[in-house]
Amino acid sequence: MSVYLYRWGKFAFRRKWFVLPVWLLLLVILGSVSQAISKPMEDDFTMPNLPSERATEILDKHFPGASDAFNFDAVTGTYVIGAPAGTKLTDPKNQASVDALVAKLNNLGIVDHEKPLESPIKTADEQGCLIPDRSGPNFTSDCSGAPVNVLNKETPDSVAILPVKFSIEKWQDITEEDRTQAYDVADEARAAGLEVELSGSIAQENEGPGGSAELIGMGVALIVMIVAFGAIVAAFVPIVTAVVGLSAATMLIMAGTAITSIPTFTTFLASMIGIALSIDYALFIVSRYKHELSVSSSPEEAAGRALGTAGSAVVFAGLTVIIALTGLSVVGVSFLTWMGLGGALAAAFAVLVALTLMPALLGAFGRFLFKPKIPGIAKYDPEDDTHVTNGMRVAKVIGRYPAITLAAGVIVLGLLAIPAVNLNLGLPGEDSLPTTSTVRKAYELRTDGFGEGSNGTLSVAVDLASVAPDRRDAALDALKTELQSYSDMDYVVGPTKSDDGAGATFEAVPKSGPNNQETKELVKEARQAEDKLKSEYGIEYGITGTTAIYADVDNVLLRSIVPYMAIVAGAAFILLILVFRSILVPLIGALGFLLSMGATFGATVLIFQEGTFGLISDPHPIVSFLPIMLIGLVFGLAMDYQVFLVTRMREEYVHGATPLDAMVKGYHHGARVVTSAAIIMISVFSAFMLESDPTAKTMGFALAAGVFLDAFIVRMVIIPALLALLGEKAWWIPKWLDRIVPNIDVEGEKLGPRHPVKEDLEPVSVS
Repeated sequence: MSVYLYRWGKFAFRRKWFVLPVWLLLLVILGSVSQAISKPMEDDFTMPNLPSERATEILDKHFPGASDAFNFDAVTGTYVIGAPAGTKLTDPKNQASVDALVAKLNNLGIVDHEKPLESPIKTADEQGCLIPDRSGPNFTSDCSGAPVNVLNKETPDSVAILPVKFSIEKWQDITEEDRTQAYDVADEARAAGLEVELSGSIAQENEGPGGSAELIGMGVALIVMIVAFGAIVAAFVPIVTAVVGLSAATMLIMAGTAITSIPTFTTFLASMIGIALSIDYALFIVSRYKHELSVSSSPEEAAGRALGTAGSAVVFAGLTVIIALTGLSVVGVSFLTWMGLGGALAAAFAVLVALTLMPALLGAFGRFLFKPKIPGIAKYDPEDDTHVTNGMRVAKVIGRYPAITLAAGVIVLGLLAIPAVNLNLGLPGEDSLPTTSTVRKAYELRTDGFGEGSNGTLSVAVDLASVAPDRRDAALDALKTELQSYSDMDYVVGPTKSDDGAGATFEAVPKSGPNNQETKELVKEARQAEDKLKSEYGIEYGITGTTAIYADVDNVLLRSIVPYMAIVAGAAFILLILVFRSILVPLIGALGFLLSMGATFGATVLIFQEGTFGLISDPHPIVSFLPIMLIGLVFGLAMDYQVFLVTRMREEYVHGATPLDAMVKGYHHGARVVTSAAIIMISVFSAFMLESDPTAKTMGFALAAGVFLDAFIVRMVIIPALLALLGEKAWWIPKWLDRIVPNIDVEGEKLGPRHPVKEDLEPVSVS
């Protein structure tokens, strides 16, 4: 491979005014096609074969249209109404204000008027002593005349809810005007003293990811590269390749919407990955080019050798990222699959621009790329072997005390990993939103009136088709008794029977909130009771509702982590055997990643779930899709840093250095590149912590922490220490495997002698 890349590097450098226009033409074509055929993106958060689908099937069978309430695309809203302090909702003045609100909603254009709304403040006598419909916890269990919409025993008439179905087809179609109308319709009721808050998809802010994180990342990247190269012009070249690669990937993704539905977050991950990797790979190649300029006969030769060595490493680093991201498809969640594919496409373009556009840009600038030099920085250039850099100093310390540095790194990561045993997953809930949000206020008001569990009501759909008609009431009583017997169940309302008499529903309200682990265990316990009731009565049932669906999603994602890691790590292990021609180096690289992931999960749990140090005001469960996304992203980047750093060590070893000298010299040459690349990634991810959304904050922190711990502790402390301890054994490979593994020559050994300067041949002392 090194020979082909070497030849291409020289060609692109020499024929720069051919290669550069070709890339420009490619961007114009992609842009024109994308603009002509692209369609709007559509988000689909469905997941097949969830246990909650049983309940949906029963509802569709006996209650046609009832399952629409659990469709993630449906546009719903619930008005939570609170009476002024010291009053009741049934007081004439408050009752009139609520009735006026209902009348306004019945005349609002965005409301579905198929079934007119009725005032939620009615007594049980007015309802004819019937249990209300299944649209929400508007319950009473007796005919005492108490308001049916409230079930707070202390203040049984202070809070009411009013579920509303809106005529907007999908939540993605909600506009800011729609959201404003839905909220402002209650202004008169608020002016009359009522507290009216709005929850549901109609009230959710549909803010897509902005570009602030990318801009911050670009700015930090520019500063880091000025320091890394010691020159201003060179720092802009990776930015150019990043913009070109990301633009091409984004336009191709947009063109893909003409063929299939692609979620909006696909471009979000693609932009994050595309910018970071394009800069990383360009940084690696330009750094190697800078070194080759000092030992090669011409800039063209330097470009060829830079691409033949660093370019080979970029190919395999990119492949590990692509494997990790495409592997997200094993989870079976459509939006994760598309996000992974979008990120993989961006990674592929990052490799492509690094190998094709970069040498042409080097040719356009030649030796002027590193002029003018910035005083005080250039003299510490790691590619200048006449100076002792900080990287060499650190490497010598590691080489002198490998056991101590190894133990220190493992202990630090081990201690950080301890809180990970308490990891609690959950999808973003209303309770995690900012306290100023109307959705969060609605959640709290509903909690005051009905208990926290009312925000996560479980809908139990019952199929009585196999039960004899004269035993159906007994079967329903037995199910209700079973549900009420659980210690974590607050109350159960129902049954509401279907018109055909062969179906029924219950509304079961837990004591704890939707994202609490106790509620998830309650769902599991209630489902397990079906076998016993089915054998005795023939009754079948399913449990759905937002809480049950979220619990199902959490379980699926949690179960997917191990097979996902096995597939990704296995494929990457094989790939890295090709790169390093070693068994132990890829193995310790993968094991090191497990350490960094454990520490990352632990730190995230400590701060965001348990609220340690008071860094966040509202601790909450870790968003359920974060672990698997974190593994995919950080694994790919970790293997990048492994390739960048250790290939240089192997190159020195192959060219005759002792294992210890190879580690020190490879660290000397590669430390600044890995450090610069990691700082850029950490800056991009940390910028998401500036967002108001708690999910964005958590993801930003976890990704930044993952990169920091893996790059600076695993790759730059633990791995070098292990290589120093293992010595020759680190590069051991069985003879039978050595014969069958193709020699891809990442080190550029086949390129022939490079006429190194004298310092290149001198051994490095660690004493």
